[in-house]
Amino acid sequence: MEAVIIRDLHKSFRLSHNKGGSLKALVTSFRRRSYEDVQALKGISFTVSAGETLAVIGKNGSGKSTLLGTMTGIYRPTRGDVVMNGRVSALLDLGAGFHPDLTGLENVYLNASILGLSRREIRGRLDDIIAFAELERFIDAPIRTYSNGMILRLGFAIATQIDPDILLVDEVIAVGDEAFQQKCYAKVREMQQAGKTIIFVSHDLQAVRNVANRVIWLDSGIIRMDNCVDAVLDEYLRTMRDGGSME
Repeated sequence: MEAVIIRDLHKSFRLSHNKGGSLKALVTSFRRRSYEDVQALKGISFTVSAGETLAVIGKNGSGKSTLLGTMTGIYRPTRGDVVMNGRVSALLDLGAGFHPDLTGLENVYLNASILGLSRREIRGRLDDIIAFAELERFIDAPIRTYSNGMILRLGFAIATQIDPDILLVDEVIAVGDEAFQQKCYAKVREMQQAGKTIIFVSHDLQAVRNVANRVIWLDSGIIRMDNCVDAVLDEYLRTMRDGGSME
């Protein structure tokens, strides 16, 4: 069974070049159509089987985060199809979905409800989320008082403890100190053994080797390579050493 189907996916963003500060300058610039359409994804297609762990690599600007954004529904495709078969949980940006003036506890309810859980389901998972994030002492404090590491731990705990069918993670697989990183890896292995589908973006190639069983290399919005971990990473590193063009 295919958990994810990406078919001829295009995504463009309109980039404005207006520099005028006055209303007249803005109107004049608009009439001159001072913008450009930037293609972040250029007709990519692939599928991900249920239970597979896929890593997406590539330099900044290659389209990795845009791809995850279309999978979560943050971005609407310019053209093409995105099919997600199952409950999707995502950890995309530091603090995304967290309200700084709400407590950690209130943000757990907010985030988990956005991900589709009822209050009853959240209550049933609440202790596990707090314990996994190791935030028992701070769960009633406002999020604005949390360090970046604490926010990432809470986000990772929510994303993984709600029992998703598909987990999407941008840049962060393991966060915090060494002990907490090992706990994160153990959780990922647990999800893999349970047949969950995991798709993650990372610049940490060692994390890719540790977790993934397949890698897609994005280069300027196209798929440059899609293969097993060693094959893709070896070619990626060779190209970097040779100074090849990669985005």
